Amino acid sequence: MIAANRPAQRPPREKLLVVDARGRIDHLARSALVDLLRPGDHVIANDAATLPASLHGIHMPTGGRIEVRLAGRRSLAADDVSNFSAIVFGAGDFHTRTEDRPPPPRLAPGDRLGLGPLSATVEKVLGHPRLVSLRFDGTPDAIRAGLARHGRPIQYAHVPVPLALWDVWTPIAGPPVAFEPPSAGFALDWRSIAAMRVRGVAFDTITHAAGISSTGDAELDRRLPFDEPYCIPDATASAIRRTQAESGRIIAIGTTVVRALEHAASKDGLVHGGEGLATQRIGAASRLRAVDALLTGLHEPGTSHYQLLRAFADEDTLRRAIVELDAHGYRTHEFGDSALIERKAWRCGAPGPGLNACLAGAKIVGNAPVHQE
Repeated sequence: MIAANRPAQRPPREKLLVVDARGRIDHLARSALVDLLRPGDHVIANDAATLPASLHGIHMPTGGRIEVRLAGRRSLAADDVSNFSAIVFGAGDFHTRTEDRPPPPRLAPGDRLGLGPLSATVEKVLGHPRLVSLRFDGTPDAIRAGLARHGRPIQYAHVPVPLALWDVWTPIAGPPVAFEPPSAGFALDWRSIAAMRVRGVAFDTITHAAGISSTGDAELDRRLPFDEPYCIPDATASAIRRTQAESGRIIAIGTTVVRALEHAASKDGLVHGGEGLATQRIGAASRLRAVDALLTGLHEPGTSHYQLLRAFADEDTLRRAIVELDAHGYRTHEFGDSALIERKAWRCGAPGPGLNACLAGAKIVGNAPVHQE
């Protein structure tokens, strides 16, 4: 697969790989997405806007240059901007591959960091030399202003030009709480959402603090995804339950939506509204209780995003999909092509939402191997 290297937000002419519940694979233009939906379907997207979460500065005890990438927080509260978990690199920037970035100076609790107009203190080292918890000085307003003035979007070497903040905001972006873009939403625009409504397809949003895609360290990458806060409006949760009761399909735009909805449904199989902290890892052994299909970008095997896809399709189907992606020149990562993956058919025998659609053998839209979404 080819890494997409231009920050263009998935124009409709780009490719869409479709994997149905029986593992059949088809190739379409992304503009065909709405045509794959049916009356009674319910599309859920993540409306989180992306923070300028990359901060360059100085490790004050040594004078060493560093880059701090904010990577996590405990809630979505507007004033909860003092404490973050973060990945810290040594000198350099996105032009160097993340896995080739030098480590930071040795970090210890109490170390002070100068990050442009912001100052922060290392509170803990979280079991790895690059992963720390930070506390910023100042009021919430001052911290937000400092991030806006000094921060840059987190970026990887496959895109060679600096990203602007608007490059990583989806068309439906709302509260700025994501650390990397929920990039499956790049495939949406207001025209396609209006077309869904005309077709009898419901559309709603949740907010999920999409985390980082890569830490540059294999050991640390195995911890991904980190815990991520989310909020599901009560009205959205009620609409999802109503769709399920009527055997409609829940279609997630991005892996972050899957993670939030499945966490919210983990207690009794029903999606409940309110705030939560998604702590689970979704993979081949996971039982999907809320989501019937996924629209996603494309990412390589071995990533946490790819592991989540194994809850939707078996390994043989995913291997065949990768062969097809390679053969047809699909582009990966956040500015690449899309995939729509329907939950595998063996799930359909269980009682619950989507049973009538499963018995009818209906096809739906989904995801393929991805970046953060």
